[in-house]
Amino acid sequence: MSQRLLVVEDSKPIATVIKQIAQSLNYEVVMATTLAQVEEILSGDTDFFAATIDFSLPDALDGEAIACVLSHKIPSVVMTGKMDDATRQKILAQPVIDYITKENSQAFLYLKRILHWQQTNSDNEILVVDDSSSARNHIVELLKRRNFTVYTANNGVEALEKLTQHKHIKLVVTDLEMPVMNGITLTNEIRKKYTREQLAIVGISGAENGSHSARFIKNGADDFLRKPFCPEEFYCRITQNIENLNNIAKIQHAANTDYLTDLSNRRTFIKNSEQRIAEYAKRNVSYCLAVFDIDHFKKVNDTYGHDTGDQVLKVLALYMRKYFGGGLTTRLGGGTFGILLHGLDTDQLYNKLDDFRREVAVSNIPAGEAEISISVSFGVVFDSQDSFSKQMSDADNALYLAKDRGRNQIVVSGSEDYD
Repeated sequence: MSQRLLVVEDSKPIATVIKQIAQSLNYEVVMATTLAQVEEILSGDTDFFAATIDFSLPDALDGEAIACVLSHKIPSVVMTGKMDDATRQKILAQPVIDYITKENSQAFLYLKRILHWQQTNSDNEILVVDDSSSARNHIVELLKRRNFTVYTANNGVEALEKLTQHKHIKLVVTDLEMPVMNGITLTNEIRKKYTREQLAIVGISGAENGSHSARFIKNGADDFLRKPFCPEEFYCRITQNIENLNNIAKIQHAANTDYLTDLSNRRTFIKNSEQRIAEYAKRNVSYCLAVFDIDHFKKVNDTYGHDTGDQVLKVLALYMRKYFGGGLTTRLGGGTFGILLHGLDTDQLYNKLDDFRREVAVSNIPAGEAEISISVSFGVVFDSQDSFSKQMSDADNALYLAKDRGRNQIVVSGSEDYD
């Protein structure tokens, strides 16, 4: 379901640009060019996710439309062609998301970023730590205006408890002066458990001592704000830190996954498998390491083209997620994949692999106007005491044997039980 955006703008060219930006983000756009139209729309319909409001309209020259829209609790971005100090203060005195001066194309690129953030910020969890309820509530209000998911704590000890309870918190905003555990100590404790790539910290303080910013940074904080702070600067710093974390996450995802199937890549699979197998050995948990290959995959590429071959790989990845969601999965290269499963006995693990093999064999995969059938061959190792590299080698050898025996079957390394 599309989110609805109210666009209040009397300039047709600018309204058209805003509409195009919003529609590119899948907003459903409702337009108004005067305050009278805004009042008419809102008299019967206030279900808007956000709004953009021109500061000066033909029948509302001094920002009257802003108060009208905000009175219906619609998060709003103000667009203005002028920005003197008086206008800026008048806008910032109201609970707007932000304001943008209509100076050049960069203004509209920034608007697109804001509208995108409003859609995605609910996925970004922030913890606010301050013993002053008024200061804490003020920060919470600013963050919720930007649609962040927000948690609160009164001191450092409580903050550490909240971090344990809520595993996906991305950013901590902490005051310096607090009882029980102050912000510097809290920052130091957080950094013992979370790296800068996992969680950002913004320190705040109302103290005049100029060394507090340096103390925060040296103890692991990413940024610092002095109270009282300007909401503009607050938003810029919060957004910058969240964006940095999201960019790092994207880079890590790209580095750890296969670009085509979005499964783990070979390097990540090997690293994670070695760790898990060591844990399984300690806990005496049954597991299997399996390598499978698409039978005659070269023929698929030669006959139907590499685009169809890529489609086959993507479909197989979907089947793997369906059958092996609790395990580790990877594309090792070409048409070869790897799987690490655990927690079931040997027969159950084998049957899970064989159910997957059988479904692949009876499925038809779209290839343009045609459909193609494929099969896969497996080599499997169960509960081996050998090194991971030896297990991979044994699984590969079992896979080659499965192909020699006619393909579309599973061969277990060192066993004839399932041949």
